[in-house]
This record gives sequence, structure tokens and C-alpha cells, in this order.
Amino acid sequence: MDVFSSLAEGFAVALTPMNLALVLAGCFFGTLMGALPGIGPINGIAILLPLAYSMGLEPASAIILLAGVYYGAEYGGRISSILLNVPGDAGAIMTTLDGYPMAKRGEGGRALALSAVSSFAGSIGALILLVIFTPMLTKLAVTFGPAEFVALMVFALCCLASMVGSRPVKTVIGAVIGLALATVGVDSGTGVLRFTFGLTSLFDGVDFLVVVIGMFAISEILLLVEHHYSGNTKIDKVSKSFVKAADLVAVRWTVLRSTLIGFVIGVLPGTGASVASAVAYGTEKRMAGENNEFGQGDVRGLAAPEAANNSAAVGSMVPMLTLGIPGSGTTAILLGALLLFDVTPGPLLFSQKPDIAWGLIASMFVGNIALLVMNLPLVGIFVRMLSVRQAYLVPVIVMLTFVGIYSIHGASFDLFFMIVLGVFGFILRKLDFSLAPVILGLVLGEVLEDNLRRALSISAGDWSILFNNGVTLSLWGFSILVLVLPWVMGRRKRRREALLKQEAAQA
Repeated sequence: MDVFSSLAEGFAVALTPMNLALVLAGCFFGTLMGALPGIGPINGIAILLPLAYSMGLEPASAIILLAGVYYGAEYGGRISSILLNVPGDAGAIMTTLDGYPMAKRGEGGRALALSAVSSFAGSIGALILLVIFTPMLTKLAVTFGPAEFVALMVFALCCLASMVGSRPVKTVIGAVIGLALATVGVDSGTGVLRFTFGLTSLFDGVDFLVVVIGMFAISEILLLVEHHYSGNTKIDKVSKSFVKAADLVAVRWTVLRSTLIGFVIGVLPGTGASVASAVAYGTEKRMAGENNEFGQGDVRGLAAPEAANNSAAVGSMVPMLTLGIPGSGTTAILLGALLLFDVTPGPLLFSQKPDIAWGLIASMFVGNIALLVMNLPLVGIFVRMLSVRQAYLVPVIVMLTFVGIYSIHGASFDLFFMIVLGVFGFILRKLDFSLAPVILGLVLGEVLEDNLRRALSISAGDWSILFNNGVTLSLWGFSILVLVLPWVMGRRKRRREALLKQEAAQA
């Protein structure tokens, strides 16, 4: 009953007029950001975060707004995927496979409605699992000391290296860049200046908001300018959104399985909606056997990735709230936002700041209901947003980023540093690096260093404290397994392919 009473208190926070207006605004803005190709939830949050901070919002209100942008963008990503065959973000890539064929045969309204219902079901199912399992994980995490948190941070970074992106080496390099940025400034233990290059503006370290805006928003603007989008994309008129009862019956088990897959994958640090949607789609295609039209407009192929990526978005909140480690690149920014508002995520969050923890969870129930109601009748508005010329869109994004960053400290140094980081992020993206590991490294780096210092202080400098119990040894073992297993599996796959080629040549 404690869970239900806590959730009731959360709804009391979420349903205040201010927070209700913020969650609705976040959902609407997030849907627009998700619908615009290439923007996605990370950039949507990056644009709004400095504005939310400069507006002086309460921590609970600010995180409710930013979380609304997050799962709103997961909804919005399906619109351009289905109508233009252009994913709004990485999590919507699999939606194009069956959504776009449905739109080409004149069933765009049906596809949009079915994807909205699937997204809603995936989110609500994952939220129920979140309410059930989060208190259990919190009780376990309360037993963690500094040594356990060091091992946990290392495990999160190892998961990141093996699960994010197609090139683990580049992912590790990105995480190292983030860890390096986390060391800039005055050493809290010794008072020594580190990597400041004599610039007084760096004495307090690298500002999280400047890194996020520079790396994501500014680099995205540079990519938009480079691609010279004409903005003349033609979109066929979308019929009134509807969904057939037969479609809901056909996808009911697909949505259930994909929700479970998405939630489990979302909980794992370093994974995300793109991994969850791909696994869910592949699972449904295998289970369908030969009796399917996957890739040609099968409703199961549309429902599976939509339920999975929204479920993963909710699942990624679990490690962020209970352990203080982000489950994805977007939750890394949300984690940084909480720290920015002097709120420390982790096992004590639910006991020390229940209004923030349970208010956020309750607001996600409210937001997903609002998104379903919003997406069915207002889909025409979101569709028309896709035809906005980049010549108009880019200046608006630039204005929001510069005003937001300057309003925080009123320092021109932040603007120049943001541009430098934006160019650096642009170069990394051109070299096919993922920027999410950089943010994860930046966020986890400070937590890792603080807990390492505490652990060594407790043990008087004895490093064996990091390996002195079953929990830490298990986490170190999992870290090694996560790094080694993909390499072993890759070698076995290459050997099998070589044997098959050899047998084919002999035949």
C-alpha cells in the first residue's frame, strides 16, 4: 500500500495547475521536436533546459517539463517515419519499415493512429512495471556504499561501450572525452586547478548546459546547414486518423511482448529505444514465421517498434531514479538537469524528495494520456510542421540556444565555448561518433570520482576496498563479461562465416 499512497501523493504534485500545464506543454513541444527529422528528444531537452533553469522553475516542475519533452518526442518520431520514410530519431528507424508502406498505399491515417495507440500501451505498461519494481530496486540500492557505486559506474561505462553504436572503440573514445571534461576545474580534494589553461571561467568546471547545447544543438544546426534542406518535401494529405478494432486484436500480444522487451532493454545502462525497437521488431518477425508481410505494411511490424521504444524510454528512468546512472543519452541529460537543480538522483531520492520522484512518475501517466488524446485529433498540425522550411527553423533554434545559455550566467565566454564545442561535436558526428557517450561520460565521471575518493578515504588508501564483498565482485565480473562477450561472439560469427565460405568453395 505504500506504493499506492506514494503514487497518490505524486498525482497530487503532477495535477497542480502549474505542473499540469508544464506536462502538456512538454508533450506538445516534444511531439514537434520528435516529428522534425534529426531533432529528436536530446536536442528538444537541450533547447528547453537552459530556459527552464533561467525561468526559476521548481525542481519537480522542471523535470516534469523535460520528461514530457522526452516521451513526447518518442511519440513524435513516428510521424515523419510513417509519412516521409525519414525517422525523427534513432528509435523510430524500425517504424519506417512497415509504417511507410502503409502510408504509400493510402493508409497514413490508420498507421498514425495505430502507432499512437501502440505507443500509449507500451508507455502505460512500462509505467506499471516502473511503479512495481522501482521501490524494490531502491531498497537494494540503499545498501550501496562508495565502493559499490564505483563498481556500478564502471559497469555502466562498460555497458555503454558494448551496447551503444556499431563501433565500440569510438564509443569508448566518446566516453573518455566526457570523463576528461568532467575533470576540468578545481579538484575538490586538493584544491589544484586541472586543465583550466589559466581561464578563470573554467575554475568551476565545464558547465553541463554549455556542453549539452554545444554538442547536440549547435552540431545539429551545422549539419542542417550542411545538408541544405530545401524544405519543399511534399506530404500526401493524411486522412482522418482512425484505428480498426481488428488491428487492435491483431497486435495485442505483439504490444505486450514488445512492452516487456522494451522495458528490460531500457533498464540496462547504455542501451536505448533504438536497440529496443530493433529487438522487438526482430522478435515479432521470427514469431510470425512465413505468415507475415513484414516490410510491406504489416500492422505487427508497426506496433512492435512503437510499443518497444516508448517502453524503453520509461525503462531508462529506472536506473536514473534508483541508482543515479542514466539508462540512455537522453536520461543522461535529465540526470544532469536534476543535479543542476541540486537534486541528487539515487536510492535516497524516494525518501528525501518523494515529491520529485513520485511527481515525475505520476506526470508520466498524465502525459501519456494527454499524448494519446492530443495525437489522434491534432495529427494534422504535427504533419504540417514537417513542411516548415529549414531556412526558418534553423534561426529559431539558434536564437533559443543563445538566449538560453546567456541567460544562465550572463557570460559571453559560455557562448564562445558553446560554439567551440558545437564545432567539435560536428566533427565527431562527421567521423561517425555517437555524442551520447560524451554526455554519459561527463555525468558519470563526477559521480565516479566522488565515490572513488570516499571509498579510498574510508580504507586509508587501500584499493582492495573496491573488491571486498560479493556485490562489488559481481559488478566487476559483469563489467568484464559485458566487454568480453561481444568480442567472443564476434569471433565465433566470423569463424562460422569463414567455414561456410570454405564449404561453398569446395562445393
